Amino acid sequence: MTSLADQDLDSLGGPLSILTRQKRDHERLDRLLHRLDRSAPGVEEQTTLQAIARLVFPHAFAEESVLWPEARRVLPDGEALTLQVEQEHQEVNELWTSLEDLPPGSPERAEALARLTTVLREDVRDEEDELLPRLQEAVGVRRLRLLGVAWEAVRRTAPTRPHPVVSRRPPGNALAALTLTVLDRSRDVLESGARRFPHLHVQASRASDGLAAVAGRVEHAGLLRRGEDPSTHRD
Repeated sequence: MTSLADQDLDSLGGPLSILTRQKRDHERLDRLLHRLDRSAPGVEEQTTLQAIARLVFPHAFAEESVLWPEARRVLPDGEALTLQVEQEHQEVNELWTSLEDLPPGSPERAEALARLTTVLREDVRDEEDELLPRLQEAVGVRRLRLLGVAWEAVRRTAPTRPHPVVSRRPPGNALAALTLTVLDRSRDVLESGARRFPHLHVQASRASDGLAAVAGRVEHAGLLRRGEDPSTHRD
């Protein structure tokens, strides 16, 4: 079993393969985490975190919706393997949410950022060194490419922000997808507009906060926690 990090494009199944797509995102994440290490507290750090969020949360949502159900279907120990990764995803969601209440430059924020970086790197290694190579051994190249296309379609239409209350498994995450995606991506547009047009910052911020409140209410709908493993959530 060979880590994705040590495989070339042909070994991974070509550009359409889910393995190629996963490795590409993981390499981009590594670059962003190095940038985060060098970012000054404040605007620079927040800008880098936003770029990481736009990469990490759609990526993870697509894994939870497309990849991990497949792993549980074809691998004898797929339940245990995917549960470990889902727990890492849950911790990332919780850490990210906690950052909203921690002031820039504070020791508590630095500690949360350090833990966030550690968990993200552990998640990549668990996926590239074990879970995805195991999936590679269990299914053919054609299936890897079909999974890649499905994963990409979900990733492009997935929520872009942390949602720690929502289930990490279907059907809860699938039920949450449409509403939370619309809310998250609407907030992204508002915040992007505020950066381009600073005179609209106050109005955009208020609108974004309103959408965040709606998302918070949506998250707590009981249906959206259906399917999760009880050990994933600690509340």
